[in-house]
Amino acid sequence: METLSKIKSVIVEDEQAAREALKNYLAKYCPSVEVVGEAIDCKSAIPLLHELEPQLVFLDVEMPFGNAFDVLEGCRDIYFETIFVTAYSEYSLRALNQSAAYYLLKPVSIEELILAVNKVQQHISNREVFNRNKILVENLRESKPEKQQVILPTLEGFEVVKMEQIVRLQGNGNFTDIYLTDKSKKMVCRFLKHFSEILPFPFVRIHKSHIINFNCIKSYHKGSGGYVVLEDETEIEVSPSYKENFLQLFK
Repeated sequence: METLSKIKSVIVEDEQAAREALKNYLAKYCPSVEVVGEAIDCKSAIPLLHELEPQLVFLDVEMPFGNAFDVLEGCRDIYFETIFVTAYSEYSLRALNQSAAYYLLKPVSIEELILAVNKVQQHISNREVFNRNKILVENLRESKPEKQQVILPTLEGFEVVKMEQIVRLQGNGNFTDIYLTDKSKKMVCRFLKHFSEILPFPFVRIHKSHIINFNCIKSYHKGSGGYVVLEDETEIEVSPSYKENFLQLFK
């Protein structure tokens, strides 16, 4: 029965040493994963993934002849879980975080690898078909940030919202409360700092507990205790440490 429960996987990585290291780690620490194929670039990855139809792909973000996002674009008609492997890059990390993707920073940490594989395994065993890849590709095609989507990990699961639907975000301990244009509120299992790192302008941090959508400002009131009024009539203080950056946006 064990072979039935193995996760059929493919590694897409241009560096041979990195491929070998990942295979060795998987064999030793993630026995539930079976590597059934390897590709060294985008060109070879797309036909291979169509042929093998794996459940999981370990996907290097930067490769010759294109990148990970080109592979996803070429595989939109098939579904698989993805664990991205990336050298630090603000652009790719922001995109991956917005779509709540699993990723590992190079050099790969064994602990992080085990965690990511366990999460994917949970998804597969719970039959949670939640296509992060599709959202990632759609976001990369959309040039206007406000039209892009963000995946919110809530207590009940995941929700997808367009950024333009978010009016403001408020820190709430280990959680963040997100207030939407339809007057609903989502409680998300992430610190506010996470969103200050992944949400592009028009999102602006104006207080240690508040990020607002700049496009939802109705008015700004000056003074030592300056504050903004948003379209939903919420009044939020602009704290002194964020004030200068905030006022620059009006120029």
